[in-house]
Amino acid sequence: MNSSSKSSGSSASGSRAKLDRFKTEVANSMGVDLENGADSLTTREAGSVGGEMVKRMIEYAERSMN
Repeated sequence: MNSSSKSSGSSASGSRAKLDRFKTEVANSMGVDLENGADSLTTREAGSVGGEMVKRMIEYAERSMN
């Protein structure tokens, strides 16, 4: 593995960690418990959290474009 592959892997894991923190933040704000992992969520809960994450990401992108 060359150094550019290592750095991109590190960046991907950092991005993954940020996304996981964001998911936890959104779930907590909605009263959805992620303590037992995402596998314990109902389909409705998982969809609600995912939908809210997308909504917030779009709002962030729109604000940053102005």
